[in-house]
Amino acid sequence: MNVVAQIKEPIAREMDLFEDKFRDSMISQVALLNRITYYIVNRKGKQMRPMFTFLVAKMLGGGEINDRSYRGASIIELIHTASLVHDDVVDDSNKRRGFFSINALWKNKIAVLVGDFLFSKGVLLSLEHNDFDLLRIISGAVREISQGELLQIEKARRLDITEEVYYDIIRQKTATLIAACCAIGACSVKPEAEEEIEKFRLFGELAGMAFQIKDDLFDYGTQRIGKPTGIDIKEQKMTLPLIHVLNQSSPKEKKWLINSVKNHNKDKKRVQEVIAFVKEKGGLEYAESKMMEYKDQALQLLSTYPESPYKTSLHLMVNYVVDRKI
Repeated sequence: MNVVAQIKEPIAREMDLFEDKFRDSMISQVALLNRITYYIVNRKGKQMRPMFTFLVAKMLGGGEINDRSYRGASIIELIHTASLVHDDVVDDSNKRRGFFSINALWKNKIAVLVGDFLFSKGVLLSLEHNDFDLLRIISGAVREISQGELLQIEKARRLDITEEVYYDIIRQKTATLIAACCAIGACSVKPEAEEEIEKFRLFGELAGMAFQIKDDLFDYGTQRIGKPTGIDIKEQKMTLPLIHVLNQSSPKEKKWLINSVKNHNKDKKRVQEVIAFVKEKGGLEYAESKMMEYKDQALQLLSTYPESPYKTSLHLMVNYVVDRKI
């Protein structure tokens, strides 16, 4: 059994039921929209977000979850899917997880409207059931994600990102959503337990930080992971290995690195030289050590809870985040 199947085992029934509920939450009166949402549902990824939600909910709920847990997972997926559809338009991207993106098949105007539809469905799903607490969690996440994207754009123009700003960007852009999944899982079964909800929000944030640093490391790897090596450099994204090496470099090396990323990011040979330099100067080892720190902090938060299949799966999930090959 592979790791993802192992993680899913204690929530297999819930994940199957969730797929039906999520599909139902997208239904509309417009045939074109139903065709597009059917395409989206059938090209789902590993579904890590609902897995986090259900595992946290079952662990805190004594092995039981409720309709709010399903709604919370659906709201997260609707809003996350909406943001991906919009991202592909913004990035002018034609592929998503190896398949054609919505904008590639149906053009930008339709993709933007589909994203808007999914956002509104997520909001309405929570309002229809008075799940204001869940809506507050996900709305906060959407605000953070938008701010993170804009902060990255602002800083990319100047290439002067410090390590602290980098952590701010990835916390807002990536970790916030995983944090929201875990907070919603806790809130769905223990709405009054504010301390516990905050604890699992932090747990998800730490796991999300480790997840993003792992993604950054893929840019320097040799495996085929759906994106070619050096793509972050081509897009002038300042990731942790590069930031660390910049801070350790002599003024001459720093000038060469910044010039390479700013003015020669389309030159394959130059990009490979940057990758080799970052590796040589210990950028990957440094990023890996930071990733492991976040992972260990996340697991430390779990350590106070009694053993259960759900705790085991959450443990496996955090380890999978840093060990994955894709």
